Amino acid sequence: MVIGHNFIGGSRSAQGTTLLKSIHATTGEALPYEFHHATEQEVNQACEAASQAFKTYRHTSPEQRAVFLENIADELDALGTDFLEIVSQETALP
Repeated sequence: MVIGHNFIGGSRSAQGTTLLKSIHATTGEALPYEFHHATEQEVNQACEAASQAFKTYRHTSPEQRAVFLENIADELDALGTDFLEIVSQETALP
């Protein structure tokens, strides 16, 4: 299920009242997905969260980073074919 919230520091955020429509990359038609436009405050919070996360991440080994990326891939795979269909529609990639 597509929620349309921003993720900042591991938490959902939807402070913005402006919604962005998802667009089919090939046809230009609007898809049934809407996403909250990030506010300036949310962008600043995201930048701060990323900066804090990097303080730890930069000290990880290449092996730890590989495991981290594999875990991300596993999480994306767990979302199933519905997620892949949405990504394919939005990007026109197979």
